This record gives sequence, structure tokens and C-alpha cells, in this order.
Amino acid sequence: MGCACSKTKRHTPGYEEPSLLSAETPFSVSEVEALYELFKKLSSSIINDGLIHKEEFQLALFRNRNRKNLFADRIFDLFDVKRNGVIEFGEFVRSLGVFHPDAPVSAKVKFAFRIYDLRRTGFIEREELKEMVLALLQESDLLLSDDVIETIVDKTFSDADTNGDGRIDEDEWTDFVSKHPTLIKNMTLPYLKDVTLAFPSFVVASEVEDSEI
Repeated sequence: MGCACSKTKRHTPGYEEPSLLSAETPFSVSEVEALYELFKKLSSSIINDGLIHKEEFQLALFRNRNRKNLFADRIFDLFDVKRNGVIEFGEFVRSLGVFHPDAPVSAKVKFAFRIYDLRRTGFIEREELKEMVLALLQESDLLLSDDVIETIVDKTFSDADTNGDGRIDEDEWTDFVSKHPTLIKNMTLPYLKDVTLAFPSFVVASEVEDSEI
């Protein structure tokens, strides 16, 4: 009996018990188990090693592993909590939990702040904001002139940087998002509320409307 169990319970590197992950996220134990089946599928889509590599993440997001996208890169970097270039199962579930409809808004706001904080300084600089605006415009296929883009960045930055020190801190970001909730619209994935073993695929809708920039 021991041998049979060892064969059926061979787990991926970095595996954590569903009960533990359920206690730390909005997911139930059965939903975590379903996410593990999804994780195994994603982590073997290109390199069959039980870990999600950036190319596999890109493939899941866009059906194209070679598509460069700053937003997707930032999401991957934040999922990769250990910063070792791959996403383990525990990292996958905990990070995905932030996108759950029942996750606290404060967690979504903080995660979004870290997406924009490209250089991990604890602040959002004007150039970082501009890089993300350009990436989001590119993703939504919106073509705007350089002057219009500069105007958008200037207006957004001046509205958010309330103390005028040339950078946006977490408190300023939280206040800004409370006035412009569409900024974290993509931080909620409704289908995560009904995760089952029949869960089809992990596809993040990254389309961005004008009003979200």
C-alpha cells in the first residue's frame, strides 16, 4: 500500500498542502486541489519540470510564449515570490488568491502598487508610471500621440502625488485608487469564484479600456 501511495502522490517541486493554502487564501480545499491540476498542466506546457517558467506563463496569458508584455512580466515577477525565475505551486495559489473576488480590496491595491513599482523602490516614479501607461496602451491597441500620452502621465502623476515630492507612495496610491477604482479592475477575475476540476484554462483578460488608464 505504501508504494501505491508514493506513486499517486508524487508532487511538483514546492508543493504545499491544500489545507494550508486554503487557510491563507479565499480558496476552499477542493478549489486548491483543482488549481493544482491546472498548475500541473501549465508547468508542463513547455518544460515538464513541475514549475511555471515565464514562457509558460506568457503562453497561458496570451497563447504566445514569445509575446513581450510589461504587464505580464510584472505579474510573473510578483508571482515569483522567491525571485528564482519560476513559479512554484504555493506561490501560484497565494498570488492568484489576490485576484479572487472575495480577496480584500487592500490586498488588490497593494499588489497593483507593486506592479507599477517597477524598480522595487517602494515608490512609483513618474517614469515607471509612463512605462506602464505605454504598456497598457499597447495592449489595448490604442494609438495616441506623444503629447497626449505626456498629458495623461502628467495629470495622473500630479493627481496621485499629493505631497508633491515627485513620487507616489503607498498611501497616496491607496487614496488615488479609491477615487479611480477602475485602476484595479483587472485585479479581480470573476471566474476564480467557481474553480472546479473542469477549470478550462488560465487566461487573464488584459484588455484595458480608455477609462482605466
